[in-house]
Amino acid sequence: MTTVPTWQQLRDLKLSEYRDAAEGWRNVSHRADTVRLRVDREMTLPVRSTQKGETATAAAGDLDRLSRNYQYVHAECGLLRTTLESLAADLEGPQRTLSQALQDAEALTFTVNEDGSVTYPPPVSEDGTSMVPYGPYVPGTEPVSPSLPFAPGAGGGTARAGSLVPYLPGKGEGGDNPNRAKAEDIAERIANAVRAAGEIDARYAPVLRRLKAPAGLDVTDDMLIDAAADMKAVRKTVGGFLDKKSIPHGAAPAANRKWWDSLTADQRDEYATLYPAEIGALDGLPSEVRDTSNRMVLAETRAQVWQRYERLGPEPSHYIQAGDPPTTVVNPSWRQWQEKGGLRLRSQLKGMDAVQARLDASGAPGKNGESGLPQAYLLGFDTKGDGHAIIANGNPDTADNTAVYVPGTGAKLENATGGINRMTVTWRRAHQVAPGESTSTITWIGYDAPQNILTDSPRASYAYDSAPELNNFLDGLQTAQGGADASHTTVIAHSYGTTVVGAATKEHHIAADDIVVAGSPGMLVGDASDLGVGSEHVWSEAASDDPVPYIGRSFLGGEKWGVEYYHGVPYNAGYVTTIPSDEAFGAHRMDVNTSGHSGYWNEGSLSLQNQAAVVVGNYGDVKEDK
Repeated sequence: MTTVPTWQQLRDLKLSEYRDAAEGWRNVSHRADTVRLRVDREMTLPVRSTQKGETATAAAGDLDRLSRNYQYVHAECGLLRTTLESLAADLEGPQRTLSQALQDAEALTFTVNEDGSVTYPPPVSEDGTSMVPYGPYVPGTEPVSPSLPFAPGAGGGTARAGSLVPYLPGKGEGGDNPNRAKAEDIAERIANAVRAAGEIDARYAPVLRRLKAPAGLDVTDDMLIDAAADMKAVRKTVGGFLDKKSIPHGAAPAANRKWWDSLTADQRDEYATLYPAEIGALDGLPSEVRDTSNRMVLAETRAQVWQRYERLGPEPSHYIQAGDPPTTVVNPSWRQWQEKGGLRLRSQLKGMDAVQARLDASGAPGKNGESGLPQAYLLGFDTKGDGHAIIANGNPDTADNTAVYVPGTGAKLENATGGINRMTVTWRRAHQVAPGESTSTITWIGYDAPQNILTDSPRASYAYDSAPELNNFLDGLQTAQGGADASHTTVIAHSYGTTVVGAATKEHHIAADDIVVAGSPGMLVGDASDLGVGSEHVWSEAASDDPVPYIGRSFLGGEKWGVEYYHGVPYNAGYVTTIPSDEAFGAHRMDVNTSGHSGYWNEGSLSLQNQAAVVVGNYGDVKEDK
C-alpha cells in the first residue's frame, strides 16, 4: 500500500496475503529455533563430550556461532511475523468500515465516485415520481412552488467528506433532500476509513523496512543492538495487538502457567518474541520457554553494555603518584571513568561472560574423563541492581532429582562464576552416584544479597525481603515439573543463603523435600522441625574453622527452649539461640573434611559427596558427624 491509499485500494486489499506472509515468517522462526536446539544438543554437546584437540575445539566454536545465528533468525523472523499479523488486524477495522459504507451506498442506489465523493438522486414521491423543484432557491425568498412537499434545492447532488453542516433552525431532513445527509455520512465514513488506513500504513512501513539483516556469517554486536531496537519499534507500532499488561505481574506461578496455557501457540510465540524479558522471568513456565527468551535477552544486553563500555575508552590506572614528595592518590581520570559507570559496566560484562561460558560449555567433560555437562538452561537473567542470573545444569522440568543452590553474602551477577562452578561439581558428583537418574542442579542468583559482611550480613531484612522470590521460584519449578512428586527437590544453601531459606520457610511451606545448609550463620528458626520438611530432611555442614556460624549466631540464629551446659554441667534453662550446626537444632550434622567457609564444594571431598547423596536421595550413604 502507498502512504495515502485510495478507497479502491483499501477495498481490494487482501488481508489474507499479509497473514499468509506472517505464517511464512512464523514457520521460518520456528524452524530456526528447532534447528538451534538440535545444533546445541545433537551436534555441539556430543562434539564437546567425545572429541578433544584443536580441531574439536574449533568445530565446537563454529557450532556455537551457528547456534547464535539461528537464535538471531528466530527472533527477527518472529518480529516480522508479529508485525504482519498486527498490520492485518489493524487494517481490518478501516476495511470493514469502508465495506459497510459501500454496501449502504449500493442499497440506496448512490454512486461512489473515484475521489470518494458520493452522488445521490433526488427524492421520490409515494407514487414513484421525482420530486424536484422548479427553480433555483435564493436565500431569503419564497420557493417558486410552495405547494411542493420539499423545499427548493432538494434535487440530487454530490456529497463529499467534510461537507456535513447543521440544519437551519427549525429545519430537518423533511425540509431538504434526505438523501443528501445520507450521502454525506457515507462519504465521511469512506474518507475516515481511507485516512485511518493511511495512518496505519505510515506507522508500519518504517518498521517493516528496518527488519532486515546484513549479509554474513557472524551475528555481530551491532546486529544484536539493532535487534533490540527492532523489538522496541515493533512494540510501539503494534500497540494493542499484544497487550503487555495482560502478562501476569506479581502473580503466583500457578496463575502464570494458567495464563500461558490459555494462549494459542501463535500468541505464545508472539509474546515470547516481543516481551522476552517478561516471559523469561515468569516462574511456572516451561524451562524451554524461559531459556529461549532469556538467551536472547542476554545476547542483546551484553552487546548494549559492551558498546557503552567501549565508548568510555580504556580504563585508566586506579592510582597515581602525585605531590612532593610523591604519594599514592586516586587517579582523577579513573574517578571520572568510574562516575560514568565504568565499574558497573565492567562487572556486568564479567557476570554475563560467566553465564555465557556455562551456556557454551554444554557437553564439556570434567577431569579424569568425567561425563560431559548436560545442556544448560538460562531460567532468569537481568542487570537490575547488582544483577541476577539463574542457570540450570539439565532440564529441571524432566529431572528425577533437582537441587537449587542459594548463595550468600556477595552473591550477584558479577560473581556468578563461583555459584555456577559449585553446582557444576555437584551435578558431576550426583551423576556419578546415580548415573541411571537424571539430575538438574540450579544456581539461583535470584535475590538481592547483602554485599558487605560487616554492615549488611548481620541484618535479617535481606532474608525476609528475598524469601518471596525464592518461594516463587521453587513453586514455579514444582508447577513446571507437574507437581510435588514429579522430582526429588533439594535446596542447598550457603552462608547468608541459609538465612534466606529459613525466612522462606517462615513465609509458607517451602516446595522442597530436603534442605542442606553449609556454613550457616543462622536460619531465623530455633529447630530443624520449624523448616517445614521434617527434621529428618534437614542437613547441616560446618567446618571446624569456619567462623561464620559462630559470628552469625547472635544476629541470625533462632530461639528454642533448652538447657545450656558448661563442661557437661547444666547452668541455664530457658530460651537459647541455636543455629543448624548445633546438636540442639535437630538437623543431621554431616561429616566435613574441608576447611574454611568456602571449601564445602571442593572436588573429591567428603563434604561434596554428602551433599550429592542427599540430592539423589541416597540418605544411607551420608556420613554424619559423630
